[in-house]
Amino acid sequence: MKERALRMERVDAPIIPVIAALTRQTPGTISLGQGVVSYGPPPEAIGRLPALLADPQLHKYQAVSGYAPLLDAIRSKLAAENGLHAQGVSQVTVTAGSNMAFLNSVLAVADPGDEFILPTPFYFNQEMAIRMCGCAPVLVPTRADWSLDVAALAAAITPRTRAIVTVSPNNPTGAVYSEADLRAVNALCARAGIYHFSDEAYEYFTFDGARHFSPGSIPGAHAHTLSFYSMSKNFGMASWRVGYVVFPLHLAEAMDKVQDTNLICAPVPSQLLALEALRLGKPWVQGKVEELARVRSAVYASLDQLGDLVRFPRTQGAFYVLMRLPGVDDALAFNRMLIEKHKVATIPGFAFGLTDTRRDNYQRLSYGALDAVTVAEGVQRFVAGVKDWYRA
Repeated sequence: MKERALRMERVDAPIIPVIAALTRQTPGTISLGQGVVSYGPPPEAIGRLPALLADPQLHKYQAVSGYAPLLDAIRSKLAAENGLHAQGVSQVTVTAGSNMAFLNSVLAVADPGDEFILPTPFYFNQEMAIRMCGCAPVLVPTRADWSLDVAALAAAITPRTRAIVTVSPNNPTGAVYSEADLRAVNALCARAGIYHFSDEAYEYFTFDGARHFSPGSIPGAHAHTLSFYSMSKNFGMASWRVGYVVFPLHLAEAMDKVQDTNLICAPVPSQLLALEALRLGKPWVQGKVEELARVRSAVYASLDQLGDLVRFPRTQGAFYVLMRLPGVDDALAFNRMLIEKHKVATIPGFAFGLTDTRRDNYQRLSYGALDAVTVAEGVQRFVAGVKDWYRA
């Protein structure tokens, strides 16, 4: 008996559960690993749920694409904040998180053997989704400051290419891609007859005057652009699993088939909370981002203690620092040492496609998941651990 599908053999297991398990085995460890925020959903939004759930009809299956009032709120938000006018030209579907929206979309547009171009370092769950569908990720390095190399992306297109994926603000680098580069990628996709998958889960998390840009707002982009959004980060709703995707109308039948098979509809309580959160809107999130900006500055100042041992671009988005340390023979041994000896956890860069660990030991540090005092302590432990390993 064949135990499991060959396509799953080509998928690397995510490293975050491994790091989480090591962290649990070492009580007192501060995790600077997982990419979540420290706050939960708006309390006033949660408080409205019991009354909203009193409607008995909401306990039945709902529309595949989502709860109608939530869809209306999303369309209004997209128009006001993203310049993306979906009515009549695109469909919006609510999914159980943005990761599900991405997997649905790969299934809807690609056949086994097709290719997806991923600027590297990549978000590992997207690379996993592509492989799970029997498709091939084509890895294209970004520039030294983690910005896009549009010429390299163009050179990577083949007859099997189905999409170029961009994530801005970026996980794992924190880079905010420039409007010019995103416009260039979107135009490249249009000329090549391929899709532009634009992941915008961290859209509210920008610093130092950086501005998020949605490629789907470009005139005519609706025909080849799929835009992915999430409630997990901005409104602290990670466990509620709500995301949404905007896609061309010609994909509606395929997308509905995938959604109906996998989910039928996103959980209604989660959709109701998302609706109430959207009514509070970006202003509610903005105070949280301002707090994160102060944490970010403190993290940068602490990492400066490492001098030439560490190098990283001071990117302007999300809540990550992806830093380069001198190469190591065993990258996971380095992370295990941080946890077991210094009680601090980060994520190794090989999880994001930076696999030449003997040349460079990349580490992603997340400063969004904990309060400022705990983050500060965690970064000091990390600094001590790096000095210990490299005997600085």
